[in-house]
Amino acid sequence: MEIQKLYDIDDIEFEDIAIALVRLVKHIPDHEFFFKINQHNDLKFSRIKDLVFHGIYYDFYFPRFEAYHKHTKTCFTFISNKSSESNQKKLQTELFAEEENIKFLLNNHPEVEYILHSSEQFPDFSVILLAENLAFPIQDYNLSSEEELYQIIQYYE
Repeated sequence: MEIQKLYDIDDIEFEDIAIALVRLVKHIPDHEFFFKINQHNDLKFSRIKDLVFHGIYYDFYFPRFEAYHKHTKTCFTFISNKSSESNQKKLQTELFAEEENIKFLLNNHPEVEYILHSSEQFPDFSVILLAENLAFPIQDYNLSSEEELYQIIQYYE
């Protein structure tokens, strides 16, 4: 007897993830940025375990900060777009290897300091107040399932 497939992996459509991009007016350390955010909000962001991306030659570490909004019952996570450290695990022997010791989660947006993600399918990022002199307005961004960051966020969710 033949086993019948219930679904075909290629036919499954994945929905986009709504994230937000946060650009800082000037570079400041993470702890200073989140201290200011915690002062302006009833949210208390704290550092959680780093997001780890395993490359071919390096393991990259991206700081993450998380808080829970009691009124909307939503968990918000800030992920650093730029790796804070990298550990070399293999020596590069290729002349034109594309992997360097610094990685951006969004390669096309190196000016973005943080990626803001929510546990909600349709998040309301307006509940997070950023100091005007610290960051530009939060920019909404749809992340398609073809992008590398989509898979990473799904894994850490």
